[in-house]
Amino acid sequence: MNPFKKEKTYPKQVDLNKVVNEFVSYLNSDKWKVQQKVEGNKAIVQAQKGGILRDIIAADRALTFTFENTPQGLKVTAGVGSWIKNLAITAVETLLLSELFLIVDVPEMLWNKHVESELMKKLDEIVQRS
Repeated sequence: MNPFKKEKTYPKQVDLNKVVNEFVSYLNSDKWKVQQKVEGNKAIVQAQKGGILRDIIAADRALTFTFENTPQGLKVTAGVGSWIKNLAITAVETLLLSELFLIVDVPEMLWNKHVESELMKKLDEIVQRS
């Protein structure tokens, strides 16, 4: 297991489309480049930010969030992964079965940890309202 990815299960059933759309709207309003795909009870959101992110992290990397409604609740995993071209036409099941998250180097890991925590707090708020 990658020690630099974060996993959380919210013990409630949610409308996956609503949660993902609200999270993507937040990211867009904060100037992130975002792509998303929702398919059934699974979803993926990838986010890249210009400026410092491009200086620290390779341009082909992105924060990657996977969402899955399970019997235990909404499972969310976040970490750094490769920016996937044509995410809109890629099957979510294939993405969730393959290794999405990369081992990252130290500067990237520290920056990612900060941003990931900030974004996970926002996601907590969104899920609690759902």
